[in-house]
Amino acid sequence: MENENKVRRYLPSVLWIVVLIAVYFTLNSLIAPFTDGITLNGKIVTESTKQLGGFLFGIIGGLMLIEIYFYQIFFRKPKNDATNIIIRALQFILAALLLMVVISFLESTDLFRMGDNIVGNFLRSPVTMFGDFQSMLVNTKIATKDSAQLTSSGIMVLALLAIFAVIHISSVSRNHNYGLAYLLILPAFLGVLFLIIYPFLFEIKLAFSNASLGTQATKNAAYGLQYGWENLKTLFTGSVAKDAKFLDVFWRTVIWTVINVTFHVSGGMGLAILLNRPMKVQGLYRTLLVFPWAIPTTIAAMALRNEFDSRYGLFNILLTDLNTWLTGISHGTANIVGIGNLFTWLAAHIGPVSWKQDPFWAFVSILISNIWLGIPFMAVIILGGLQSISQEYYEAAEIDGASKFQQFRNITIPLLRPVLTPAIILGVVWTFNKFDVIYLITQGGPQEKTDILVSSMYKAAFQFYRYGFTAMFALVIFIILFLFTLIYLRISGGLKSAAE
Repeated sequence: MENENKVRRYLPSVLWIVVLIAVYFTLNSLIAPFTDGITLNGKIVTESTKQLGGFLFGIIGGLMLIEIYFYQIFFRKPKNDATNIIIRALQFILAALLLMVVISFLESTDLFRMGDNIVGNFLRSPVTMFGDFQSMLVNTKIATKDSAQLTSSGIMVLALLAIFAVIHISSVSRNHNYGLAYLLILPAFLGVLFLIIYPFLFEIKLAFSNASLGTQATKNAAYGLQYGWENLKTLFTGSVAKDAKFLDVFWRTVIWTVINVTFHVSGGMGLAILLNRPMKVQGLYRTLLVFPWAIPTTIAAMALRNEFDSRYGLFNILLTDLNTWLTGISHGTANIVGIGNLFTWLAAHIGPVSWKQDPFWAFVSILISNIWLGIPFMAVIILGGLQSISQEYYEAAEIDGASKFQQFRNITIPLLRPVLTPAIILGVVWTFNKFDVIYLITQGGPQEKTDILVSSMYKAAFQFYRYGFTAMFALVIFIILFLFTLIYLRISGGLKSAAE
């Protein structure tokens, strides 16, 4: 009995070790033949680990210091009036230094320029002093040139911790009704500030500039309302990429979005209704349903691109076989009035397609690809909404004699509205900005006839290097989607509850 318990205890660990060893040798046998020319040793791994660790340590350490600062503001209070003056002065100085560092960072990324004056030099002083401190450590040989930044950062962190310790000793704890909420939301707020708000502000500034490859991006760019107006005028009257015009690409983008979202929602609704019924191996069907969505889009799009090859692609092979079958049927039914002519006509019009050379069929190819990729997401979302609807509503409707269509229209659709509204808005925004499928399958060709706004914007930025123009282009796309969201919410009543 004791031996059996030992086996049960250690068997999972042994199995995990065996699995990991097997995975290692499998990957090694698959990857090793293709590693010629790749240099990887302990030194390179160590240096890369140090860089990544330093980056993560800086972010986590900075968040911890900011959390400590606000914790002491919310949950600590000075012991008396004398310590109140000292603590508030220290907290004010720390806040001012942090603000000055943020302003210096924003200037270094060219969000604005303070110039070489008294105010600018004063606001840059914390960063300048930090650089001077590093130089002093190197000159006094306290630290080497490579370790000066790490050493100076460590000394600065210790100084801040000493200040926080003084504040902690000179204060007593207190309760705060909303302090914990602020502390919990602070990291998310900082993330939104630096990852969303700041890039958006920089985008607005860049839109009112003549930044391009000729101005060395933003280094020698000029800013002003006149440049914004020129970018906007060029967007609507000139070419958005090479030859394509804005309105042509815009209407193509609208058609692309409407067709995709219509198929996504209707196809997702149909699959969700089918899967919402009791059935055997329901879990298997749901797994197969999300399979297209679970595959990385890059892999799926590149695979589909090969399937649209004119000679070797699956679709043309199937169309060739279908054409051969129709031709044979038309010959066999040639003497039958009407039917023979029908099959002859079908054989003449159904066959291999020039998917990549013909603009119409190239557009159809990306539509097919994106519809296949997008239906699973909508199906999963709608299935979750269907499962949240109580069956009592349908039982009551059946008692009242309502048909299946009436139940769907008066029960399912209204109760799905809180789920469908955000799903449709997300679907429109994602499809409107769906760059990867188009770029990987057609690259916008032929002759830019499958480009949508976002792919044309990509070409303007990374093929023609029109940075200011591209920033204005992005703002126009943002405004279009923002207005659509407001109008759709207004018309659909998506913010209302199902009971209203």
